[in-house]
Amino acid sequence: MRLRKKPWIKDAINDYKEVLTEACPDLNWRETFKRDAPFYVELGTGKGKFIAELAERNPEINFIGMEAQLDVLYYAAQKVYERQLTNVRLLHFDVNNILEIFSPGAISRVYINFCDPWPKNRHAKRRLTHKVFLDKYRSILTNGGELHFKTDNEKLFEFSLNQFADAGLKMKHISFDLHNSDYKDNIMTEYEAKFSAMGMKIYRTEVKFVE
Repeated sequence: MRLRKKPWIKDAINDYKEVLTEACPDLNWRETFKRDAPFYVELGTGKGKFIAELAERNPEINFIGMEAQLDVLYYAAQKVYERQLTNVRLLHFDVNNILEIFSPGAISRVYINFCDPWPKNRHAKRRLTHKVFLDKYRSILTNGGELHFKTDNEKLFEFSLNQFADAGLKMKHISFDLHNSDYKDNIMTEYEAKFSAMGMKIYRTEVKFVE
């Protein structure tokens, strides 16, 4: 569904400059956060429910949320700012260019929650769990770094599991019905709350990148 543009957001988002970071090739993340701590990145942070709650529970971690749609990022910035979370920075950024802002081995964990499934076969390379993207994550992740993936789309999940296996990645906590599993401490996104309320299954796994 195409989002209706909100022209006022372009100016209004400046109220939350404290939690926003401008993406640039020479970006120094340790200077940005003014401390040395592990970096976790959420790709497609949406309206920010997940990253805000996760960061609140884990103040010892630096969290970076990336979102391509400014109209959505505004609400994430609002949540982070109102909770006074100093361990979160948000970027208006396209994940396709992720290698431009993270150096090799800089990130400890990547989260992908309810990304666009791109259902047509000819668009497979656009899926964030396609080998093309896995190679990029491998570059920026530490040895032993992880990818945590959630979706409501069964076909995308099956595709992703095959991509992970083909890439030689180690998978754990594979769930085909997350909310009826024994997995603890799940944090729901806005989409997840909506989908689960409709009785839809949620699929999840964790993937480890080991040399």
